Amino acid sequence: MSRPAVIIDTNVVVAGLLTKQDASPVVRILDGMLGAAFPFVLSEALLAEYRTVLVRPVLRKLHGLTVAEVEAILTDLAQHAIVLAPVAAPPAPDPDDQLLWGLLAARADLQLVTGDKLLLRDAGMQGRVISPQAFLESE
Repeated sequence: MSRPAVIIDTNVVVAGLLTKQDASPVVRILDGMLGAAFPFVLSEALLAEYRTVLVRPVLRKLHGLTVAEVEAILTDLAQHAIVLAPVAAPPAPDPDDQLLWGLLAARADLQLVTGDKLLLRDAGMQGRVISPQAFLESE
């Protein structure tokens, strides 16, 4: 049985690049995305958000990648992704995360993998919003 597709929140991608522990769930998820180990969903807006965050000067100092290296990683991710457009959705717990809610609403079988505690606690999305650790444990 194949695994359902997931949406990977920006905080997981960022943490995957910043964490130095190879066994960390966020590193394993980012490596899995780059290796096409599981199906994942992107939208043009989510990919743009990944880029905007990853090229911030403060984060570039932490991860040590050039803008060109960030763009190469994002190109690899985009090549392996299922690209969907967000649809109208109920309000997200945080308005800055409405894009993620719109992607979740695009397909009933999608789950969101995030480290955002506010999103993880949303009662209306229980079972659809999971932590990186829970995602890996479901393999």
